[in-house]
Amino acid sequence: TGGLSLKPRDGMCGMKVDMGGAAGLLGGFFAAVDMRVQKKVTLILCLAENAIGPDAFRHDDILTMYSGKTVEINNTDAEGRLVLGDGVAHATKNIPKLDLVVDMATLTGAQSVATGKKHAAILCNQAELETRVGQAGMHSGDLCYPILYAPELLLDEFKSEVADMKNSVKDRGNAQTSCAGHFIEAHLHPDYQGGWIHVDMAGPAVHGERST
Repeated sequence: TGGLSLKPRDGMCGMKVDMGGAAGLLGGFFAAVDMRVQKKVTLILCLAENAIGPDAFRHDDILTMYSGKTVEINNTDAEGRLVLGDGVAHATKNIPKLDLVVDMATLTGAQSVATGKKHAAILCNQAELETRVGQAGMHSGDLCYPILYAPELLLDEFKSEVADMKNSVKDRGNAQTSCAGHFIEAHLHPDYQGGWIHVDMAGPAVHGERST
């Protein structure tokens, strides 16, 4: 629904597909098990029910994330990045010998503007990972394309006077999809030295009135 940042009536219809990232990773995890992949793979599902009610979070709330960073809420319809931030923080703190983190979500409507409705947007902290993910997408048919990686330029979009950061950007015209990914990246454990891949597949998650 968008929570207290309430979506318009038509904007709520079909939002059941907004769990596409979690569903895709769950399917990928099952496939890895069926293929008996000889690597340790851990699945963390980051789920949120974002509705209006007495327990709904509010604008101007300040949340303390699992990473220890504080977040000022300026858009309750940007809830996915909050649970994803906690997910990557949990993974990088508690999973031993972790060398790769992949998070995937239908995170931003701006993704379709950035890379279209057939290609997911990928944001990686290593150039080599961009190549690997692109090749994997060509092989599997789940197409993807890299977007701007520039946390040193974009994290200022979340600047807050009362917390470490806000949860939504100030300027929606400034690489919004990259910004949303960098928000999640900001909650990786500071000692984590491995790879990170963020996949925003809001466009490719939907075909007509059905999810893919």
